[in-house]
Amino acid sequence: MSQRLAIVTDSTASLPAQLAARLGIRVVPLQVKIGDRITNEDQLDRAELFAALRADVPVATAEPSSSAFFWAYQEAADAGATAIISIHISGRLSQTCAAAQSAADRCGVPVRVVDSQTTGMSLGFAVLAAARAAAAGRAPGDVLALAAAQRGHINQLVYVDTLEYLRRGGRIGPAAAFLGTALSIKPLLGVDGGQIVPVTRVRGTRRALSQLVDLAGRGVDGDRLQAAVEHIDAPDRAADTARLLAKRFPALPEPIVTPSSATLAVHLGPGAVGLALSPG
Repeated sequence: MSQRLAIVTDSTASLPAQLAARLGIRVVPLQVKIGDRITNEDQLDRAELFAALRADVPVATAEPSSSAFFWAYQEAADAGATAIISIHISGRLSQTCAAAQSAADRCGVPVRVVDSQTTGMSLGFAVLAAARAAAAGRAPGDVLALAAAQRGHINQLVYVDTLEYLRRGGRIGPAAAFLGTALSIKPLLGVDGGQIVPVTRVRGTRRALSQLVDLAGRGVDGDRLQAAVEHIDAPDRAADTARLLAKRFPALPEPIVTPSSATLAVHLGPGAVGLALSPG
Protein backbone atom coordinates (compact mmCIF):
# COMPACT_ATOMS: atom_id res chain seq x y z
CA MET A 1 0.00 0.00 0.00
CA SER A 2 1.40 3.42 -0.94
CA GLN A 3 1.95 5.92 1.82
CA ARG A 4 -0.16 9.04 2.20
CA LEU A 5 2.28 11.66 3.38
CA ALA A 6 1.25 14.68 5.48
CA ILE A 7 3.35 17.82 5.90
CA VAL A 8 3.42 19.76 9.18
CA THR A 9 5.29 22.96 9.99
CA ASP A 10 5.14 25.76 12.54
CA SER A 11 3.93 29.33 12.31
CA THR A 12 7.40 30.85 11.93
CA ALA A 13 7.28 29.67 8.30
CA SER A 14 5.07 32.75 7.74
CA LEU A 15 2.97 30.90 5.15
CA PRO A 16 -0.22 32.69 4.13
CA ALA A 17 -3.09 30.71 5.66
CA GLN A 18 -4.94 30.19 2.36
CA LEU A 19 -1.81 28.84 0.67
CA ALA A 20 -1.11 26.41 3.51
CA ALA A 21 -4.73 25.24 3.49
CA ARG A 22 -4.76 24.74 -0.27
CA LEU A 23 -1.72 22.46 -0.07
CA GLY A 24 -2.94 20.62 3.03
CA ILE A 25 -0.09 21.86 5.23
CA ARG A 26 -0.82 21.73 8.95
CA VAL A 27 0.65 24.70 10.81
CA VAL A 28 1.25 24.48 14.57
CA PRO A 29 1.38 27.97 16.15
CA LEU A 30 4.10 29.14 18.48
CA GLN A 31 3.06 31.11 21.54
CA VAL A 32 3.48 34.77 22.43
CA LYS A 33 3.41 36.14 25.96
CA ILE A 34 2.41 39.79 26.43
CA GLY A 35 2.73 40.76 30.06
CA ASP A 36 1.24 37.81 31.94
CA ARG A 37 -1.00 36.55 29.12
CA ILE A 38 0.04 33.73 26.78
CA THR A 39 -1.69 33.35 23.40
CA ASN A 40 -1.19 31.11 20.39
CA GLU A 41 0.14 33.43 17.74
CA ASP A 42 -2.62 32.57 15.27
CA GLN A 43 -5.12 34.05 17.75
CA LEU A 44 -3.07 37.12 18.61
CA ASP A 45 -4.18 40.67 17.97
CA ARG A 46 -1.27 42.03 15.91
CA ALA A 47 -2.09 45.66 16.71
CA GLU A 48 -1.87 44.83 20.41
CA LEU A 49 1.48 43.11 19.87
CA PHE A 50 3.00 46.00 17.95
CA ALA A 51 1.76 48.50 20.53
CA ALA A 52 3.29 46.41 23.33
CA LEU A 53 6.63 46.16 21.51
CA ARG A 54 6.80 49.90 20.91
CA ALA A 55 5.82 50.62 24.53
CA ASP A 56 8.50 48.27 25.95
CA VAL A 57 5.87 46.03 27.55
CA PRO A 58 7.51 42.64 28.36
CA VAL A 59 6.93 40.34 25.37
CA ALA A 60 8.32 36.84 24.95
CA THR A 61 7.81 33.78 22.77
CA ALA A 62 7.67 30.05 23.43
CA GLU A 63 7.58 26.88 21.37
CA PRO A 64 4.28 25.01 20.96
CA SER A 65 3.49 22.38 23.55
CA SER A 66 4.24 18.77 22.73
CA SER A 67 0.49 18.09 22.93
CA ALA A 68 -0.17 20.68 20.20
CA PHE A 69 2.09 18.70 17.88
CA PHE A 70 0.61 15.38 19.00
CA TRP A 71 -2.90 16.46 18.06
CA ALA A 72 -1.73 17.89 14.73
CA TYR A 73 -0.15 14.53 13.95
CA GLN A 74 -3.22 12.67 15.17
CA GLU A 75 -5.50 14.78 12.98
CA ALA A 76 -3.28 14.02 9.99
CA ALA A 77 -3.44 10.29 10.77
CA ASP A 78 -7.21 10.45 11.23
CA ALA A 79 -7.43 12.08 7.79
CA GLY A 80 -5.60 9.13 6.26
CA ALA A 81 -1.91 9.96 6.55
CA THR A 82 0.33 6.93 6.97
CA ALA A 83 3.52 9.01 7.40
CA ILE A 84 4.30 12.59 8.41
CA ILE A 85 7.18 14.98 7.73
CA SER A 86 7.34 17.83 10.25
CA ILE A 87 9.66 20.71 9.22
CA HIS A 88 10.50 23.48 11.69
CA ILE A 89 12.40 26.56 12.76
CA SER A 90 16.09 26.17 13.56
CA GLY A 91 16.81 24.45 16.85
CA ARG A 92 19.33 27.21 17.59
CA LEU A 93 16.50 29.74 17.64
CA SER A 94 13.70 27.75 19.30
CA GLN A 95 12.90 24.50 21.12
CA THR A 96 10.13 23.81 18.61
CA CYS A 97 11.87 20.77 17.09
CA ALA A 98 12.29 19.24 20.54
CA ALA A 99 8.57 19.62 21.26
CA ALA A 100 7.74 18.11 17.86
CA GLN A 101 10.06 15.16 18.46
CA SER A 102 8.50 14.49 21.85
CA ALA A 103 5.10 14.25 20.16
CA ALA A 104 6.48 12.19 17.27
CA ASP A 105 7.77 9.59 19.72
CA ARG A 106 4.19 9.04 20.93
CA CYS A 107 2.47 9.08 17.55
CA GLY A 108 0.90 6.00 16.01
CA VAL A 109 2.28 6.73 12.51
CA PRO A 110 5.94 7.39 11.62
CA VAL A 111 6.91 11.06 11.93
CA ARG A 112 10.19 12.51 10.69
CA VAL A 113 11.02 15.79 12.45
CA VAL A 114 13.32 18.06 10.43
CA ASP A 115 15.33 20.99 11.79
CA SER A 116 15.32 23.37 8.82
CA GLN A 117 18.25 25.40 10.18
CA THR A 118 16.31 28.52 9.20
CA THR A 119 13.01 30.34 9.68
CA GLY A 120 10.63 32.72 7.94
CA MET A 121 9.80 32.17 4.28
CA SER A 122 13.04 30.30 3.63
CA LEU A 123 11.47 27.67 5.89
CA GLY A 124 8.18 28.34 4.13
CA PHE A 125 9.58 27.59 0.68
CA ALA A 126 11.12 24.32 1.89
CA VAL A 127 7.74 23.35 3.33
CA LEU A 128 5.97 24.27 0.09
CA ALA A 129 8.40 22.11 -1.89
CA ALA A 130 7.73 19.20 0.47
CA ALA A 131 3.95 19.64 0.26
CA ARG A 132 3.93 19.74 -3.53
CA ALA A 133 6.14 16.65 -3.73
CA ALA A 134 3.92 14.83 -1.24
CA ALA A 135 0.80 15.77 -3.24
CA ALA A 136 2.49 14.33 -6.33
CA GLY A 137 2.85 10.99 -4.55
CA ARG A 138 6.60 11.10 -3.97
CA ALA A 139 8.06 8.77 -1.35
CA PRO A 140 9.03 10.26 2.04
CA GLY A 141 12.75 9.93 1.34
CA ASP A 142 12.37 11.81 -1.93
CA VAL A 143 10.29 14.52 -0.26
CA LEU A 144 12.93 15.00 2.44
CA ALA A 145 15.66 15.26 -0.19
CA LEU A 146 13.69 17.77 -2.25
CA ALA A 147 12.96 19.94 0.79
CA ALA A 148 16.63 19.87 1.82
CA ALA A 149 17.75 20.78 -1.70
CA GLN A 150 15.25 23.63 -1.85
CA ARG A 151 16.39 24.94 1.53
CA GLY A 152 20.02 24.81 0.46
CA HIS A 153 19.41 27.10 -2.52
CA ILE A 154 17.27 29.77 -0.87
CA ASN A 155 18.70 33.24 -0.38
CA GLN A 156 17.15 35.05 2.58
CA LEU A 157 18.02 38.40 4.10
CA VAL A 158 16.28 40.59 6.64
CA TYR A 159 16.28 44.34 7.10
CA VAL A 160 15.69 45.56 10.65
CA ASP A 161 15.30 49.07 12.01
CA THR A 162 17.16 48.13 15.18
CA LEU A 163 18.82 45.14 16.84
CA GLU A 164 17.21 46.00 20.18
CA TYR A 165 14.44 43.40 19.88
CA LEU A 166 16.92 40.62 19.06
CA ARG A 167 19.00 41.69 22.02
CA ARG A 168 16.00 41.58 24.35
CA GLY A 169 15.10 38.07 23.21
CA GLY A 170 18.63 36.73 23.47
CA ARG A 171 18.71 35.56 19.84
CA ILE A 172 21.24 38.02 18.51
CA GLY A 173 24.18 35.58 18.21
CA PRO A 174 26.98 36.82 15.92
CA ALA A 175 24.83 39.79 14.91
CA ALA A 176 25.84 41.31 18.27
CA ALA A 177 28.77 42.73 16.32
CA PHE A 178 26.32 45.31 14.95
CA LEU A 179 25.08 46.49 18.35
CA GLY A 180 25.58 50.17 18.95
CA THR A 181 24.98 51.02 15.29
CA ALA A 182 23.95 54.63 14.74
CA LEU A 183 20.24 55.17 14.13
CA SER A 184 20.78 56.03 10.46
CA ILE A 185 22.79 52.85 9.84
CA LYS A 186 20.47 49.93 9.13
CA PRO A 187 21.58 46.32 9.60
CA LEU A 188 20.94 43.57 7.07
CA LEU A 189 20.92 40.10 8.60
CA GLY A 190 20.89 36.53 7.34
CA VAL A 191 20.51 33.04 8.77
CA ASP A 192 23.55 30.78 8.64
CA GLY A 193 24.17 27.58 10.55
CA GLY A 194 20.77 27.96 12.13
CA GLN A 195 21.42 31.31 13.77
CA ILE A 196 21.04 34.97 12.89
CA VAL A 197 24.22 36.47 11.48
CA PRO A 198 25.26 39.96 10.34
CA VAL A 199 25.59 40.60 6.61
CA THR A 200 26.21 44.31 6.18
CA ARG A 201 25.18 47.78 7.32
CA VAL A 202 23.67 50.44 5.07
CA ARG A 203 22.95 54.11 5.66
CA GLY A 204 19.23 54.85 5.39
CA THR A 205 16.17 52.67 4.91
CA ARG A 206 15.72 53.14 1.15
CA ARG A 207 19.31 52.22 0.43
CA ALA A 208 19.05 49.28 2.80
CA LEU A 209 16.01 47.87 0.98
CA SER A 210 17.75 48.29 -2.37
CA GLN A 211 20.80 46.49 -0.98
CA LEU A 212 18.51 43.80 0.41
CA VAL A 213 17.35 43.01 -3.13
CA ASP A 214 20.83 43.29 -4.64
CA LEU A 215 22.49 40.97 -2.14
CA ALA A 216 19.69 38.38 -2.13
CA GLY A 217 19.67 38.39 -5.92
CA ARG A 218 23.36 37.66 -6.41
CA GLY A 219 24.05 34.42 -8.20
CA VAL A 220 20.41 33.48 -8.81
CA ASP A 221 18.66 32.75 -12.09
CA GLY A 222 15.89 35.30 -12.47
CA ASP A 223 14.10 33.16 -15.06
CA ARG A 224 13.58 30.30 -12.59
CA LEU A 225 12.84 32.05 -9.36
CA GLN A 226 10.10 32.48 -6.80
CA ALA A 227 10.16 35.17 -4.15
CA ALA A 228 8.52 36.12 -0.89
CA VAL A 229 8.56 39.47 0.89
CA GLU A 230 7.49 39.35 4.52
CA HIS A 231 7.15 42.33 6.79
CA ILE A 232 6.44 43.35 10.35
CA ASP A 233 3.89 46.18 10.40
CA ALA A 234 5.62 47.62 7.32
CA PRO A 235 3.35 47.06 4.28
CA ASP A 236 4.70 50.10 2.42
CA ARG A 237 8.28 48.89 2.77
CA ALA A 238 7.20 45.43 1.62
CA ALA A 239 5.53 46.97 -1.44
CA ASP A 240 8.68 49.00 -2.19
CA THR A 241 10.77 45.83 -1.94
CA ALA A 242 8.42 44.00 -4.31
CA ARG A 243 8.78 46.85 -6.83
CA LEU A 244 12.57 46.71 -6.56
CA LEU A 245 12.38 42.96 -7.17
CA ALA A 246 10.26 43.45 -10.28
CA LYS A 247 12.79 45.95 -11.61
CA ARG A 248 15.73 43.65 -10.88
CA PHE A 249 14.01 40.51 -12.21
CA PRO A 250 11.44 41.47 -14.90
CA ALA A 251 10.46 37.81 -15.53
CA LEU A 252 9.87 37.08 -11.87
CA PRO A 253 6.35 35.82 -11.04
CA GLU A 254 4.45 37.98 -8.59
CA PRO A 255 6.06 37.44 -5.18
CA ILE A 256 4.27 36.27 -2.08
CA VAL A 257 3.87 39.38 0.10
CA THR A 258 2.83 38.46 3.61
CA PRO A 259 3.07 39.56 7.24
CA SER A 260 5.78 37.74 9.15
CA SER A 261 5.00 35.35 11.95
CA ALA A 262 4.15 37.13 15.19
CA THR A 263 6.97 35.17 16.82
CA LEU A 264 9.46 36.67 14.39
CA ALA A 265 7.90 40.09 15.00
CA VAL A 266 8.76 39.84 18.68
CA HIS A 267 12.43 39.25 17.89
CA LEU A 268 12.91 41.45 14.82
CA GLY A 269 10.66 44.35 15.78
CA PRO A 270 8.23 46.57 13.86
CA GLY A 271 9.52 47.86 10.55
CA ALA A 272 11.47 44.76 9.60
CA VAL A 273 11.33 43.36 6.07
CA GLY A 274 12.47 39.91 4.99
CA LEU A 275 13.21 38.73 1.47
CA ALA A 276 13.48 35.10 0.40
CA LEU A 277 14.45 34.05 -3.13
CA SER A 278 14.03 30.39 -4.00
CA PRO A 279 14.45 28.25 -7.12
CA GLY A 280 11.16 27.96 -8.97
